[in-house]
Amino acid sequence: MKTFLPVLLLASAALALPAQAERADRGQPMNIEADALRYDDLNQTSVFTGRVVLTKGTILIRGARVDVRQDPEGFQYGVVTAAPGERAFFRQKREGVDEYIEGEGEVIEYDGKADRVKFIRRAEMRRYRGATLADEVQGSLITYDNTTDVFTVDGGPTSPTPGGRVRAVLAPRASASAPAPSAPAAPPPAQLRPSTTLRGEAR
Repeated sequence: MKTFLPVLLLASAALALPAQAERADRGQPMNIEADALRYDDLNQTSVFTGRVVLTKGTILIRGARVDVRQDPEGFQYGVVTAAPGERAFFRQKREGVDEYIEGEGEVIEYDGKADRVKFIRRAEMRRYRGATLADEVQGSLITYDNTTDVFTVDGGPTSPTPGGRVRAVLAPRASASAPAPSAPAAPPPAQLRPSTTLRGEAR
């Protein structure tokens, strides 16, 4: 069975969007499909279970379970859990640039107050510039800070790489201080040549 939430419930269960996330996402409706929902209005928590798919603007989240809570200040926190042997998925566009951040982990945590996302166990995160894969990192724990665009990667026994080590492929960025390419030299002006005839007749 699929569960579709009314507008009021969707607003109360919305995940906080990071400061560097796509601002347009904030005004978009949240759509959630799941096999079951348990909503606690007193504690401001929602638990979606069973093949959960959440979309909101450019955000896409998939997992076996999504827990969402809201604190008294209005900040939201979310935990996405994958089915056994699988990984949860997250994707979102970055503000002001044609870039996307997406990642996977057995657990994905959102901290709306700190504007931070964590990919936990068999973690992988990718940055796309347009449709081109630019950066890719793997480890046991990946923490991405949306406000500073800084991420940290820890190795360990739950890293998807051999030996539990961190693996990263980072594409170079164009340097802002690099000199601009010089424009091609303009062709020399046409030279005038003296003529010995006037309208085709000899002088």
